[in-house]
Amino acid sequence: MDLAQPLHDFIQRSSFPVLATVTAVGFAAIYFGLGGLGAFLVRRVFPRLGLGHVIDVQPLRPGQVREEIGWSLVSIVIFGGYGALTLWLDAQGLTRLRWELTPLGLATDLAVLTLWNEAHFYLCHRVLHTRWLFRHVHSIHHRSRVPTPFSTYSFHPLEAALLGSVMVTLQLLYDVSIWAALTYPLVSLAMNCLGHLNYSLLPGRWWSAPLRASEHHGLHHHKVKGNYGFQLPALDRMLGTSLSLSTPAPRASEPGPTT
Repeated sequence: MDLAQPLHDFIQRSSFPVLATVTAVGFAAIYFGLGGLGAFLVRRVFPRLGLGHVIDVQPLRPGQVREEIGWSLVSIVIFGGYGALTLWLDAQGLTRLRWELTPLGLATDLAVLTLWNEAHFYLCHRVLHTRWLFRHVHSIHHRSRVPTPFSTYSFHPLEAALLGSVMVTLQLLYDVSIWAALTYPLVSLAMNCLGHLNYSLLPGRWWSAPLRASEHHGLHHHKVKGNYGFQLPALDRMLGTSLSLSTPAPRASEPGPTT
């Protein structure tokens, strides 16, 4: 079945608020679906199979997951607005969304989005770790000192607006396909969820670095300064901000993060 025409017609006849609502519902479905799956795997499946281990065994703060979900719902509303903006920019002729669908084209777009997201996230993350922004904005995310799959979108609204701009900024430089624009949020949140699992699955090998994001990002939540990348450690290594995975994590008696 050709989905391009009905999807195009729906976008053309829908108002900005409708598109923002539909996009937000999509983000919410991905967030709760992957968050729930991640929590189930690390609590029920991996331990029973004898796979890997929990990275930080400290208990969560009372009410932590409820707080994470609350902030994440605010972020999802903002991301929904960005989704509608992506479509509006195309409708106004300010950017161009491609409608052809080929396996190679989709794979290329997803690769471009992944690399752009790495650079965009690293830059935004470094900015968020400047003194004022960390204290008043980014500290909300760092309240999850022991990360969970539900902390993936736990942001101050300003941080959500900054990080959520990844697609619209790329649109100014590259003609993304509508199919990549619809698919990448699932890919991105899956990687983000992996980074917040607080669970080590793989041995330390050169090939396993992208799949050890939970260790890299978990260490960032503990040490605060360093490991600013999203999924790949390349930029941290190139720019001298990489933390060694052999660095011991602080225990419960140690002070919380500062910057």
